[in-house]
Amino acid sequence: MQKIKILMLGESLERQGGIVSVQKLILKLAPSQILISHVPTLPNASTLGKVLVFCRALVILCWRLLQKEVDIVHIHVSDRGSAFRQGITTMVAWLLQRPVILHAHSPDFHLFYSHLPHIIKAALRWTFCRSARFIVLSDSWKNFYMDNFGFKADQIVVLPNPVKIPGEIPQRISSKKVKFLFLGRIGERKGVFDLIEAFSTLLEQEKHSSELIIAGDGEVEKARNIVKNLQLERYINILNWVNEEQRDALLEKADVFVLPSYNEGMPMALLEAMSWGLPVITTPVGGIPEVVIPNHNGLLVKPGCIQDLLSAMQSLIIDRELRRRLGENARKSVKLFDAKNYLASLLDIYRSVLVSK
Repeated sequence: MQKIKILMLGESLERQGGIVSVQKLILKLAPSQILISHVPTLPNASTLGKVLVFCRALVILCWRLLQKEVDIVHIHVSDRGSAFRQGITTMVAWLLQRPVILHAHSPDFHLFYSHLPHIIKAALRWTFCRSARFIVLSDSWKNFYMDNFGFKADQIVVLPNPVKIPGEIPQRISSKKVKFLFLGRIGERKGVFDLIEAFSTLLEQEKHSSELIIAGDGEVEKARNIVKNLQLERYINILNWVNEEQRDALLEKADVFVLPSYNEGMPMALLEAMSWGLPVITTPVGGIPEVVIPNHNGLLVKPGCIQDLLSAMQSLIIDRELRRRLGENARKSVKLFDAKNYLASLLDIYRSVLVSK
């Protein structure tokens, strides 16, 4: 059987974050029926480097399409600069008569979009609707794009992010301290500063029986300074971004995963933590409420509510059985998001696009 030739455009695989994690999983686990070539449109570089890489991507895109070497162009898109860059690549592919799949990852596209001038909104709507399929991460995001962009019902597809589920996980029954873990971009949007503040308000006895590890990029030094000013260095450890192996080591040793975000798509870090059997404390934003069921596989708190976050942390410090039950259910919940099932669904999307050409 002839393979489906995919040209995938997205962030450089050397960058960090959820989009890159998804791209790497697709490339690593792609079924034999698919042949994928990845071309970066955004590097780890200066502004000039970004321009050069994007221009190079446009040249490769045009050449490959003109040579009839591509069946489908699969484009990963976020907000701000990504939306405009990938709007251009979408138009190039459409003009050269190759079907485009746009894959939307932004956790706060609604905020970005709401501040655009009307003419720019109209241009983005028209361009995005040239795609053969528009992949979103949750039903809530499908509703947003349907309401604001006017996609046809069969044009938009919900495909939650994938997760590679570990074969074995620790039992976590003999933890001397309850280890809370955050992984991701350190900053206000992810609620990291709220998390530090909530931890600081724990009772002294609760602090002594717990610890908080925060790992990621972004406002790392600001977080460290806050911890230092609160004199919490013995309880809170701020790490830089960790690689896949280091991430798994942290997840293996953790007892609770915390992600108190203000906006999300379908966070990879959350799914990965749940796959490791961790109870989660998170917020009902983006696609999270479609995965986390309160008091079944995690605890949901209001974004920005320090008291809610504090109470959730206290309940999991005190109640070992609650941690065990939530973590067990969390692992069961994300089996639907197993990467193998994800790739099978993606293959079906590719085939449906070719059938409808």
